Order: sequence, then structure tokens, then C-alpha cells
Amino acid sequence: MRWFGFGFNAFAQICVPEKEESNSAAGQEKVCVPVELLNHIGRSKIRASWSRRASLFLGEESCVRLAGFCASISNESFSPVAVNTSGCRDADISETHLTVAFPDRIESWDLQSKDKTPSWSMEMTQSQNSDVNLPLVPGGYISSKPPVFRSLSSHLKAKSLALGGEHAILLTAAGAVYTWGQGSHGQLGHGGLNAEEEPRTVEALWGMSIRSVAAGGWHSVCVGDGGDLYVWGWNESGQLGLPSRALRKASQQKSDHQAGEQCSSFSTCPDEELNEEVFISIQAFPALVDVSPSCEIGTVSCGSRHTAAVTTTGCLYTWGWGEYGQLGHQTTTSLDEPQCVEFFRKEKLHVVDVVCGSWNTFTAAIKKEVLGLKNVPELSPVSTGSELWTTC
Repeated sequence: MRWFGFGFNAFAQICVPEKEESNSAAGQEKVCVPVELLNHIGRSKIRASWSRRASLFLGEESCVRLAGFCASISNESFSPVAVNTSGCRDADISETHLTVAFPDRIESWDLQSKDKTPSWSMEMTQSQNSDVNLPLVPGGYISSKPPVFRSLSSHLKAKSLALGGEHAILLTAAGAVYTWGQGSHGQLGHGGLNAEEEPRTVEALWGMSIRSVAAGGWHSVCVGDGGDLYVWGWNESGQLGLPSRALRKASQQKSDHQAGEQCSSFSTCPDEELNEEVFISIQAFPALVDVSPSCEIGTVSCGSRHTAAVTTTGCLYTWGWGEYGQLGHQTTTSLDEPQCVEFFRKEKLHVVDVVCGSWNTFTAAIKKEVLGLKNVPELSPVSTGSELWTTC
């Protein structure tokens, strides 16, 4: 399995500058074409925040490495933090904390602290260990902002959890979806813009069996058992895959500039045609989006204002804000409808996983020749590992 990255690279979280490759993507703020991550062949996991990427390498001698902000900073502002990850099963990264899950404990380290001990830790029994699926932990979940640990009611029987900029979306073992937090952009899916202090079921999805959830800055996405994709929340940059007035207006202005005087030759100008369309700024209820007519969605991930989905046939689709090339279409254009990333198709790569940072995207793929099959099931990453990991 090979990992690729594209999008925001100001802190070298995708590729590290090398003197011998002054003309390469390394060191560029924007990476518009997928670039293969060095030394990421084999089983591994990627976790990403706005300025960092954490890579968990899996195998007999596993290790966790950090790329991006603080990875190469001297100790002028930060003291070195050494985390012994021997036996580590999973890891999660935010702008301020690194969380590592072990078979017998969970540790969360403050990356901006000079302390030589975790800022928070939890001991676990053998039975609790099977329930760890970061950011979920026994009895609650790990927040991206202090306080690190937040409790959850046991009656929810949480299966997975996704944290957005100001909200959370939880999937239960029964396939029900709950959301809570700020709702100012409709990201909770309850039909309004009110905040919810406690988990509340998304009634529009009640009775449907949902298998995965994802949260962006101010939007939410989930995938049903049948591979259907449901979206809700803010659509300012087209991140829901629904018509966005801002994007269409920008496209129209570019067309007007190119067309010039042609408008006067017709009875209907582009402005009039634009006004006839229905645009979505905020989608407060879940809406069904048809990503690919002939394919089901296998997995999905959200950035701050963009979305990426992998089909069961191994194709990657992206849409939303593309200012830093995070859509992978070799441009910085934003899109309000899903578009296939042709790079992987041309390279004959079967995409198996996708992880979005706030402004970038990381994708795992396998050569189709290696698979020897036209269609293969989604591959699940395996977590084991050990080694000493040192960062800022």
C-alpha cells in the first residue's frame, strides 16, 4: 500500500524540501498533483491536522513519525517530547496534542509543553482495549482541544466518532447517527441552526443503517450500508457537492470576462440563467448526493471545507474548496460537484483509503496489477507497533 498527499504544504507536512530537488513539490505551499509520501510502502495509517501529519507505521517494528509544524523546529520555543510508542495500536494528532493508544493505557501529550509526562492518561483493562477506536476511548472520547477527555453516556454504544471544527458526529453500533455542538451552519442535521449540548439523534436518518461518518469544519457526511452518501451543513465552498452560488458566480464572472460582448447578442444573459438555478448555502437536513452513478461509496473523509470519497471500485472523488490543490485535480479551482481524481486512474492505482487534513488530502492506493482483480473490498488498516518517537 502506497500513500499520496496533495494540498496545503506550508509546513512540509506532505513532502520535505531537499536541496537536490529545488524544482520539486517539496517546499511548495500548494501541492496540486498527488505526491507519493516517502517510506510509506506497506501497512500504515495517516492522521492529519491543519499543520501536522502523524504516520503510524505498522508491523513487527512499528513506529510513529511526525511531519509538518514542529517536526524540525529547534527547542527555542518547544522542548523535545519523547514518546515511547512500544506496543502502540493507534495514534491521533491535533494542533496541540498527540494521543497514543496502547493495549493497557492511553496517553495524550501536549506538544507545546515542556513536561516529560503525558498531560492526560488512562489505564485500561483487557476487555476495554477492544473498544478503543480513536478518538473514542472507554467512557468517552479524546477532544482536539483541552480538556482532552470528554465523557459519553454508555447507552449510546458508540462505534465511531468524528470531530469537526465545532461539532461532533457519532455512529452507534446499531447504525444510528447522533450529533452535538455548534449548529450555526446546519452541521448538526436537525433542521435548524441551534447548538446542542448533548448528543441528539439525526431524525432524518432514523431507520437507515449507517456504516461510517465524517465531519468537516462546518459540514457532516455519512455513508449508508448501501453505499449511499448523505451530506449536511455549510456549502459555501461546495463541500456538500450541492450547487454553490459563490462558486457559480465566480465561474460566471470568468466566463463573462472571456465572452465579452456576446451577452448583448442573446435575449437571456448569464446572470438571468444563474438566477434560475437553486443554490444551497446551508443544508440543515441530510441530503442524498450522487457521487458516481454506477458505484457505491466505500469510505469518506472531510477537510475544513472539502470532501473526499472512495468508491468500492477504487476511484477517488473530491469536491469543495480547492485553493491549495487539496482536490488533486492539478488546479486550485473549487468544485461544487464530485469529480474523479484522474491521477490515480492514469497511474492504474486502486484507491483503498482517504484521510483529509484541514487543507490537504492523503490517499492510500495499490497497483491494480498487484490486486489481480477488477473489484476488491475495502482494505482495513491493521494496528500494531513499537518504537521511540521524538518530536518538538
